[in-house]
Amino acid sequence: MLSRRHVAHVAAAVVALATAGGWTEHARAQSFPSRVIKLIVPFTPGSPNDVMARLLTRYLQTRLGQAIVIDNKPGGGTVIGAKIAAGAEPDGHTLLFISSALVIDPAMKGVAYDPFKEFAPVATVTTSSWLVTVSPSLPVKTMAEFIAYTKQHPGTVNFAATQGTAAMLVAERFKQLSTADVLIVPYKGGAAALPDFLGGRIQVLNPTPSTSLPMIREGKMRALMITSAARSAELPDVPTAREVGLPALTLEFWAGMLAPAGTPPDIIGKFNIAINETLRSDEMKAAMTKLGFDAKIGSPQDFANFIAEETPRWIEIVKATGVNAQ
Repeated sequence: MLSRRHVAHVAAAVVALATAGGWTEHARAQSFPSRVIKLIVPFTPGSPNDVMARLLTRYLQTRLGQAIVIDNKPGGGTVIGAKIAAGAEPDGHTLLFISSALVIDPAMKGVAYDPFKEFAPVATVTTSSWLVTVSPSLPVKTMAEFIAYTKQHPGTVNFAATQGTAAMLVAERFKQLSTADVLIVPYKGGAAALPDFLGGRIQVLNPTPSTSLPMIREGKMRALMITSAARSAELPDVPTAREVGLPALTLEFWAGMLAPAGTPPDIIGKFNIAINETLRSDEMKAAMTKLGFDAKIGSPQDFANFIAEETPRWIEIVKATGVNAQ
C-alpha cells in the first residue's frame, strides 16, 4: 500500500505535469473555441480571397462548433488587415486569411510588419490562377490580336489591377513580357474595378476564375489567357500563359490561414485538422470546383515550407516590376 507521503508526491507530480502543458494543453484544445472567432480578410468584399474565406467558414464553423465572423480590412496591399491581425490576442479567436501577399509584402516598400515573425502558419487552403480578360467591345479574340491592337491604339487600353497585391505584379509583369501598350490603373480591390470594366472605362482585368466564370459564360468578359500550368477544366478553350508565348507568367495564386505569433500549438493543430477535414468534404470540393479553386491540404509545417519556397520567386518579380505597397 502506498504511504500518505507517497500519494502526496504522486499527486504533486501529476499537477506539475498538467501545469507544464500535458493535460492543460489537452483541456484547452478541448474547450476551444469558447466564443465567436474573427477572421480578418484584408481584401474587399466580393474579391477572390473574400469569396474563398466565406465559402470555407460556411463549413468550418460547423466543425468547430462556433460562429466565424468575416472582418474585411482592405487597403495597403493587405498591410492594414495584416497589422490588425498581428496585434490581436494570440488565443486563437482572431485569425488572418491571407494570400500570396504574405510573401510579396516584405519585398515591397512601406511594409511595417514582419510576416515571418508576427504570424504562425495554420493551414494552406487553396490554389488558383489569374486570367487576362478583355471587354467584348475590343475586336480581339486571341492574345496575339490583343497585343497587336494595343500597339495600333497606343494609350487607349486601360488594365485595372489591385494596388500593392499579386494581381498588380501579374499585370505589370504581363505588360513587360508581352510588350502590350496598356495603362495599368490601380484599384483598391478587384470588385471595385468591375463596374468600370462593365461600363467601358476599363478594357482589361486579370481576375481569378472564381470571380469571373459567370461573366465569361454570359459573354460580358472574354478570357485570353490563364496563368495555370495546364488549362482549366472550367475554361478548356482558354490557353495557358505558356501556350501564348509567356511561360514566365505561369503563376499560382494561393491562400491560407495564419494566427498571431504566440498562438498555442494545440489550438493551431485543432484549426488545421478542422480546415483539412472541411477541404476533404464532398460539399466543399464541389463548391470549390464550381468556383475554379483547387484545395491545398497540409500541416502547419507544410504551409511554413511552402511560404519559404514562394518567397524568393515573388521577390524577383517585385524587383523586376518595381511595384510597391503604396
